[in-house]
This record gives sequence, structure tokens and C-alpha cells, in this order.
Amino acid sequence: MTKQGDESAMAESHGQMLHLPALEIRQGPNRRLYTFAVDGKQVPSFAAVSRVRRDSQQQLHGYQRPEVLAHVAAIRRYVESDDSPLLPNAIVVAFDDRVRFVPSDDTATDGPGYVRMGTLLVPVSEDWEEADKPGFIVDGQQRCAAIRDAEVTAFPICVTAFITADQADHRSQFILVNSTKPLPKGLIHELLPAASGPLPNQLRVRQLPATVLERLNFEERSPLRHMIQTPTNPTGVIKDNSMLRMLENSISDGVLYRFRGSDGTLPNIGLMVTVLSDFWTAVREVFGEDAWGKSPRKSRLMHGAGIISMGYLMDAIADTNSGGADVPDTQGFAAGLKTVKDYCRWTEGTWDLGDGIPRRWNDVQNTPRDIQRITDFLVSTYYAKQGKRHDRSNRLF
Repeated sequence: MTKQGDESAMAESHGQMLHLPALEIRQGPNRRLYTFAVDGKQVPSFAAVSRVRRDSQQQLHGYQRPEVLAHVAAIRRYVESDDSPLLPNAIVVAFDDRVRFVPSDDTATDGPGYVRMGTLLVPVSEDWEEADKPGFIVDGQQRCAAIRDAEVTAFPICVTAFITADQADHRSQFILVNSTKPLPKGLIHELLPAASGPLPNQLRVRQLPATVLERLNFEERSPLRHMIQTPTNPTGVIKDNSMLRMLENSISDGVLYRFRGSDGTLPNIGLMVTVLSDFWTAVREVFGEDAWGKSPRKSRLMHGAGIISMGYLMDAIADTNSGGADVPDTQGFAAGLKTVKDYCRWTEGTWDLGDGIPRRWNDVQNTPRDIQRITDFLVSTYYAKQGKRHDRSNRLF
């Protein structure tokens, strides 16, 4: 059945090129937006959904979440059954530089100087795979999927587009467009390392720890390889947010602060990864298979409280390092960890935190109070074993 009859208003297809009447809108010195109407049934011919995934080399590709089938079905039913369906919001498409804008010959200057009329030339081909298409859907994949599958002949929609050959720019725009929507935080965190351009401050401050997390999760030398749960690694046992909090704490006030760079220098991510790999290798060696690599329900070492408190302990060990090097190596970290090993209750037993309130190992929760108590106990015990008094107002807390 046909819900929209004015097919003369739709884009014409001239051979292998769509000619789309469009407005070019100048935003800033180096940004051009294009707005146009097109039959939603035609969008899959020039724009793909760039799903987030990793290749065999663990490189990140794409940026979209999977289709939400219930949402797609609801939109489809609305388009098919409503007497006068309306989808007023424009989808957002990122084009590569194969797409061109040809200004109109009309030289009238009645309108504002930041707008001009013309035609957007978009190549199409039936032989292309998804990755070959010149456009990627940044926002609106559910609506596009619903219109694609709907039993209607045509359904014109509005599109806002920009042209860039930079995949990092695609990801940045995807993050910005979706940052106020219920987009999974894990997906945003996984996209941040490969994003470019200006980002909101709350995302910008997480870009460095997210980059370090990615290296820890996918480099072969890392003891945490494939252990951190992310959208492309859903079987990981450590929650990405717990690891990010540990990294943020150390980058802000701990041993990783030394490598964060300054206004004139870039962060030394390689050294950060080396320090973290040495520390977590030592953790694996000292606490062994009983606590390492298990789900948080079976080992509180892999739990948020364990990950974050151990990060503070890493900073404390580095703070008292007397080996002459800038930071301890694996052996140095292991020596420090062994001084507190017998007091830890990651998989069984009861914590004696010195406050007269014993805590069973699996009663420890991922709450600020429990994290503070475990952290304070571990760091205080470590300092006591070093013959030093722990200042509870120390920068580590």
C-alpha cells in the first residue's frame, strides 16, 4: 500500500547518482551541513549502519548499537497503520568525500549569507557492500530500519548530513548526537579513544582513561586482556566502569599522574600501560587462580570494590618505592602486595577491618562506603608494614 503519493517531490535517480535538491548551511569556518528530503526507502542504497565491532587485530570499527527490535516494530506499525503518519525528526547521515554539493545557478541574495541552494550528488550502486556505501547513519537507525521494512511504497523523510572522510569525526558526532539519550555508557566509553574534535567536558576527561582501558583490554602483553567487559567484549569479568574509575583516580592523583602530560606534552600512554601491566601481573601472581579471572560473585578481587581499592594500593606502593626507579616493576609491586595478602578475603572468610565490624567477603558491595573501608584498610596495613603511618587525609583518598 502507498501512504505517500507525491512521488514527483522525491529525489530522482540519474543512472548511478542520486540528485537531491538540498540546502547548504554554513556552521563556522569549516563546517557545512546539508538538509534535504528523500524517500526513506532509498536511504539503504547510500547509507549504512556502522555497527561497532573489532576485527582480528582488535581494531575498533563502526559506532552503532544493534537495532532495538521492539522499537523498530513500533515505528513500523505506526507508519503502516496510521492514516497520516508523521516522523518530523531528521535522521543524521555522515557522507564521505565522494558526495558533492553543486550550488544552484540562482544568484539571488535575498536569503541569509550562510545558506545557499543547490543539489547534493550521491553515488549509489547495487553491487556495494555495506562498508562501500558513501554514507553512514549517525542518528536515526531505528526509524530507517522501520521504514525499510514497512509495507509502504514510499515514505519521504528529512535528512541532515555532513561530509567528512574522517571516521573519527563520524564517531565524535555520533557521541555528541546521542550523549543526551539513553545510549549505553559502555558504548560511549569504547568509542571515546577513536573520537576526535571537541567533546563535552564530562566525556573529554574520560577519553584518556578510556584509551588506556582499551590498550589493557586488547593488547597481547596485558594481563587484563579480554577481561574487561565492553560492548565488543561482553564476556569480560571486570566492569568497564570500575576499571575506568580506578584509572581516573590514579591519573588524577596517583602514580599515573606522572605520565599524564601537560599543556605542552601529550600523555605517555605507553608508560601508563606498562605500569598497569606490571601491577596487575603482580596481582595475578600474588593472589593466584583462586581470586583471579573469576566473576565478581565468586571473587571480590574482580569486583568494583576490589578493582578500585587495589588501584589505590598500587599508588601507595609506587609512592613508597625505594628501588631507585621511577615506579616499581612487577617484582616491586609483588613485594608490596605480599605484605597485605594474608589480610585479604577476596573469595572466602571475613574481613577484619579494625573497626569492630567484621564483614563476610561476599557482603562487600560496590558502594562508596565499602570501597572507602577496603581501601583504607589495605593502604593502612601496607604503610604499617613499611614502618610508616598512614595519613588518612592523604591525596590517595
